[in-house]
Amino acid sequence: MSRRTQAVYVVLFLALLLPASLLALGSLASYRISGQPTLLDGGLTRSMERHYDEHFPLKQAGINLWAAVEYLMFGEGRIGLVVGEDGWLYSDEEFAAVANGQRQLRDNLALIRGVQQRLAEQDVHLLLAIIPAKSRLYPEHTDGHQPSALQRSLYPRFHQAARSAGITAPDLLTPLQAGKDQASMFLRTDTHWTPEGADVTAQALSQVIGSAVKLRGEPKQFVTETLDVRQHQGDLTRFLPLAPLFESLLPEADRISQRETRASDDIGADALFAEQDLPVALVGTSYSANPAWNFAGALRQHLQRDLSNHAEEGGGPLVPMLKYLQSDDFAQHPPQVVIWEFPERYLPVAGDLTAFDPQWLAALKQAGATQNLAHTASR
Repeated sequence: MSRRTQAVYVVLFLALLLPASLLALGSLASYRISGQPTLLDGGLTRSMERHYDEHFPLKQAGINLWAAVEYLMFGEGRIGLVVGEDGWLYSDEEFAAVANGQRQLRDNLALIRGVQQRLAEQDVHLLLAIIPAKSRLYPEHTDGHQPSALQRSLYPRFHQAARSAGITAPDLLTPLQAGKDQASMFLRTDTHWTPEGADVTAQALSQVIGSAVKLRGEPKQFVTETLDVRQHQGDLTRFLPLAPLFESLLPEADRISQRETRASDDIGADALFAEQDLPVALVGTSYSANPAWNFAGALRQHLQRDLSNHAEEGGGPLVPMLKYLQSDDFAQHPPQVVIWEFPERYLPVAGDLTAFDPQWLAALKQAGATQNLAHTASR
């Protein structure tokens, strides 16, 4: 911000802070110590905080008011959000520089190569579905915000590293860009894709699998139906705490077509999904786990095969894959193909891998590093 803008920012902040502080002091005047809370263990602080929350009715109003000032005057939300144009919101994970990002990128690439080798030991083919960032697919709505140099390089570097390691990783950016002419591929107010974007991706991946692997079993017909069209307030609006006072300032909610995929014959769903010898396994993040996008259903329809879905929400792409490698399902019923859905923005990010044996992880990374995957990517 310019010096003048900073001055305006400070004046507005003080103008809001002063009356709020006076009200807060008034509410604290009624505070009475109950029991024997102690200062050293934080008991007194927690007791005062509870009293403040219960007896300061303007707290939420202050949050809403300051959020409105930041949003209207400076085009900003809470840390974690990048506000674009025309109601488009982006995660700052797609823009910000990452501390130790280069080193973590190399570690993650080595781990990916180790995963590939572990799958290959069971004659399982890995298909890496690198999901391009929303800001890469829709840069025209970022309002001039530019990703860091590392973020800009992630997608091509990821693909180059995969090719050098012999990992199949089709370009998904091109079909998604082409799909923009027909429908929105990503949601304006959410980090995720639309069901249409998931379907375009599933079709592209299915074509690659169909040309490379003859899947076992007989083809099955799946049909996808649109159950309804509903409003969807995306996850990124949580970084704009404008409700309830200024809820009308929020970007217009997305409209999402709720889809469901089912087998076209009379086989019941319980019998269908109880099959054990499934030729395809899907592993990934909320892009695959959340039924709102129907990615797994679109894959079933285009592959004409059932699949097992091991994707999880909230943990990134590494954790569910490592869990799957250690699962009884993988040990007892290895598929022919594992589709690993991996958003590009997670490549330089350290996942929480504390639940796994450090020696096992080190062995996976060492196996990957031996194949020079990380060295190739760092060129």
